[in-house]
Amino acid sequence: MLRTFILTPFIFCFIIFQSIAQKPNENYQYHIHSATSPVKVDGIADDPAWSAAETAKDFFMITPMDTSFSKALTDVKLCYDKHNLYILVVNYKPINGSLIVESLKRDFAFGKNDNFLLFMDTFDDKTNGFSFGANAAGAPWDGQQGDGGTVDLSWDNKWVSAVKNEDDKWVWEAAIPFKSIRYKPGITRWGINFSRQDLTISEKSSWAPVPRQFPSASLAYTGVLVWDTPPPTPGPNISVIPYAAMRMTKDHQNDLPTKYKPTIGGDVKIGLTPSLNLDLTVNPDFSQVDVDVQQTNLDRFELFFPERRQFFLENADLFANFGYATIRPFFSRRIGLGVPIQFGARMSGKINKNWRIGVLDVQTGANDTLTPHNNYAVFALQRQLLARSNVRFIFVNKDATNYTLERHSATNRYNRNIGAEFNLASAKNLWTGKVMFLKSFTPGKSSDDFTHAADLKFTKANLIWQWQHEYVGKNYNAEVGYVPNAVRMGYYKISPNVAYLFFIKHNKIISHGPKLVSNVYWDKKFDVSDKEFILSYNINFINRATVAVWGSSNYVRLLRPFDPTNLGGFTLATGTEHNWKAVGFDIVSGPQNRFTYLASGILGGYYQNGKRNNLKAELGYRVQPYVAITMAGNYNDIRLPEPWKRTQLWLVGPRVDVTFTNSLFFTTFMQYNNQADNINLNARLQWRYKPASDLFIVYTDNYLPENFRVKNRAIVLKFTYWWNL
Repeated sequence: MLRTFILTPFIFCFIIFQSIAQKPNENYQYHIHSATSPVKVDGIADDPAWSAAETAKDFFMITPMDTSFSKALTDVKLCYDKHNLYILVVNYKPINGSLIVESLKRDFAFGKNDNFLLFMDTFDDKTNGFSFGANAAGAPWDGQQGDGGTVDLSWDNKWVSAVKNEDDKWVWEAAIPFKSIRYKPGITRWGINFSRQDLTISEKSSWAPVPRQFPSASLAYTGVLVWDTPPPTPGPNISVIPYAAMRMTKDHQNDLPTKYKPTIGGDVKIGLTPSLNLDLTVNPDFSQVDVDVQQTNLDRFELFFPERRQFFLENADLFANFGYATIRPFFSRRIGLGVPIQFGARMSGKINKNWRIGVLDVQTGANDTLTPHNNYAVFALQRQLLARSNVRFIFVNKDATNYTLERHSATNRYNRNIGAEFNLASAKNLWTGKVMFLKSFTPGKSSDDFTHAADLKFTKANLIWQWQHEYVGKNYNAEVGYVPNAVRMGYYKISPNVAYLFFIKHNKIISHGPKLVSNVYWDKKFDVSDKEFILSYNINFINRATVAVWGSSNYVRLLRPFDPTNLGGFTLATGTEHNWKAVGFDIVSGPQNRFTYLASGILGGYYQNGKRNNLKAELGYRVQPYVAITMAGNYNDIRLPEPWKRTQLWLVGPRVDVTFTNSLFFTTFMQYNNQADNINLNARLQWRYKPASDLFIVYTDNYLPENFRVKNRAIVLKFTYWWNL
C-alpha cells in the first residue's frame, strides 16, 4: 500500500507530461498555395493549377506493420481559391487492374473498400475536425470528427468529387466549399493527414505516420497544413433545407381507413462565424426514411439505437458524448419519441481555439391529452486543456410546458441534469481517461440522485489495460439520457480489462494474444448483484480476418422480476440467484473476396440452471461496384425448466443494396423476428439529384408470421433540397 501511495504521484506526473508533449508529427508539413488557374473537378489531373502545387508522398505503412514505407504509392496535391479547398489524389495500384469495393454507397464501410480519406483538424486542437474521401469506385465519404478522431458519418454536407479509374491507378479529385466546414478565422495552421487503404495487398497507410494500434483518423498524429495566407472567410453562410413529404399508411389489423398525411417543413443552417453554427428547424420530418434494423433482445435493459436525424448531428459529440456509453445525461432520440417536434434551435461550435459551446432548445407537442407538451433545453461548454485534454460542463432540462396534475400525474413536471467531466488524452494518445460527476433534479427525489464514474486506459501496440468504475445513485434520473443500468436502482461497478498481443513473422498471421474483460456490480448494501468474467484468445490475420475463442463465467442476482425469454410471459422472482458458464467463438473473414462471412456462437448455461445456445452468421456477396447482397441470421435455443420449457428465437433476413450510380441507390431488406411476432419488409429508393439534395420513395410492410397477413403498410414520398444562399 505504501508503495502505491509513493508511485501514484509519479504516475500522475508522467501522464501530465505525456499530455503536454509536442505534437508527434510536427515535422510533416504541407504548404498550400492559392490555385494558379481554375480547377475542374473531373478526376483528371490535367489542370495547370496542379503542376504548381506541392506533392505529399512517401506514405508510411500503418498495418499490417508500422515500421516501413507503404508499398502502395500515393501522391496528394492541395490548393484553394476563395470558395473551395481542392484536393487531387493519385492512388497507384500495386497490382495493375486491381479494385476491391463493396458498392457505390455513400459513407461506405471503411474496412471493405479500397479508399482514400482526408482528415482535417481545422482548429489545430487535435480533438475536432472533418473527414472527406472516396472509395476506388467513386462513392463519397464525409463525416465530422470529435473526441480526438472518431468519425460521425451521419453528418452530411454539400461538396463535389469525382473518381477516374485506370489500369495502373485511380484518381480522386474533390472541391470542399469553405462554407461546408468550420474553422478558426485567421488561422494559418491546420492539422492534416491522408489515409490510403489497399485491400489487394491488405495495407493501410498514411502520410504522417500513425502507430498501428490507433486508427488513421487519430487527430493526435496529424501533420501540419501550412497556409500561405489565412483561409478565406466564407462570407454569408446560410443554407436553407426545405422538405415536402407525403405519407400514406394503412392499419389492416384494425381495418382502419387509409390515412394520407402531407407535411412540409425544413431546416436552416446559419454560419454565425466560420467556426460557430446556428441550426433552426420547423415541423421536422425526422424519421420517415430511416428504419431501425430489428434486434433480438435477451437483455434486462433497453437496446441502443443511434441518432440519424440531421438537426442533431452538427457537433453532436459536444452534446451526446458526455459521460459513458451506459451513462449518458443526454440522448437526442428521447426527443420526439412518439410525439411531434414543433420547432427547435441549436447553436454549436468553437468560440475560439480553446472554447466550444453548444445550446439546444426543442419544443414537442402531444398526440393525446395524457401526454404533456415538453420543452427540452441543453447547454454544453468545453474548455481545451494541455495538448488534447478538455473539461466539459453540461446542463439538461426537460420541462412540461402545459403540465396539470389532473391530466399528467403519470409523468414528472420536470427533470434536470447538471454535470462536469475531465477528459484526459495524452499527446501521443497512449493515455486516455475520464472523470465524471452528474446530479439530477426530479420532483420527489432529493437524495442519492447523483452518479460518478472514472476510467484510465493505456494503449500500446502489444498491451492495452483499462480501469473503470461507476456509481449510480438509486434516485439518479436522466429522462433525456440513456442509462440502462439505472434499473438496478443504484449500484457500484468496476471494470478492469487487460489485453496483450504477440506480433510474429508469419506469412498469414500478424498477431495473437489473450484478453481479459471483467464487470462486477454491487448494490447499495455492497452485496454483489452481477459478475461477469470473459477470457478470450484472439488471432489477427494479415488479410484482416480475425478469429477469437472465449470462455465466460456469469453470476446474476435479480433486483426485479425478469423474463429470460423477453416474450412477456413468466418471470423469475426478485432476489433469485443464477450462475452459469459459457464458451464461444467469433470469426470474421477478410474483406478481399467477393464472398465474405462472419459467424459467432455461444454454448453454455443460462438463467435458472437452463441452457442457451446461440449462432449468429452473416454471408455477403458483392457484384462490384453495383450490388451487395447480405443474408443475416441470429438463432437462440433456450432451454429452461417449467414453465418455460424450450424457446427458439429466430431473427433472419436478406438485404440487397443496389447502387446504380453514386447518386442513385436502392436498398431493400426483409426480417423475420419471432420474438416480436413480426415480418418486416422495407424498400427504399434514393436519388441524390444534387449534392446533399434527395428524393426518397420508401415502402414498408409488417406481416403476421403465421399466415403472412399484412398488419400495416406505409408508403412515403419525400423531397429535400439543399439551397446555399
